[in-house]
Amino acid sequence: MTDRESIARAQRRVATLKGHYIHLFAFVAVIIALLLLDATTGSGWWVQWAFFGWGIGVAAHAIATFWRTPQFVGRWEKRKLRQMLGR
Repeated sequence: MTDRESIARAQRRVATLKGHYIHLFAFVAVIIALLLLDATTGSGWWVQWAFFGWGIGVAAHAIATFWRTPQFVGRWEKRKLRQMLGR
């Protein structure tokens, strides 16, 4: 792997991590705001559905970000890159 490829790979990894942390921060901020709204209006315990629904999305994003990519996905990405670059 060349230096240029290493830098590009690191930049993609940082972008992936940044996307996950933005998603997580937005989730926490919105859930806190919804909890406060729910507590002040006293209109029932509806915020749990937003928490569970969006929480599944955040958990899936975390899995995609932090778990190692299966080898077949990595091989597919390399094939597609070569194909798109015409190599």
